Amino acid sequence: MVQFFIHLLVSAALLLLVSRVVTGIHIDDWTSAILGALVLGFVNAIVRPIMLVLTLPFTILTFGLFLLVLNGLMLWLASAFVPGFRIDGFGPAFLGALLLSLLNMLIAWMVGPQA
Repeated sequence: MVQFFIHLLVSAALLLLVSRVVTGIHIDDWTSAILGALVLGFVNAIVRPIMLVLTLPFTILTFGLFLLVLNGLMLWLASAFVPGFRIDGFGPAFLGALLLSLLNMLIAWMVGPQA
């Protein structure tokens, strides 16, 4: 349970960092960032697998690059449900999702494998 809260706080901090770097992504405060991280996790757990199946032909045709578009759409969808978390269009959502993915990979590499 503690690990879940640590992951939630790290995800919220990364969302705040991404909002500071990418123009067009706005997060008002920590509460919005934490709610955004929760909703993004829920969207990635429920909606993303359905969208993966539905867009499989595009993913195959683009050699997996369409997954980057799908990540942007999931971030944009999550922002629609959280007050204080706004994304101005698909461009910022795409760049934000790309940066968020890279930062998550960096954090996972720094922390290393978990038992």
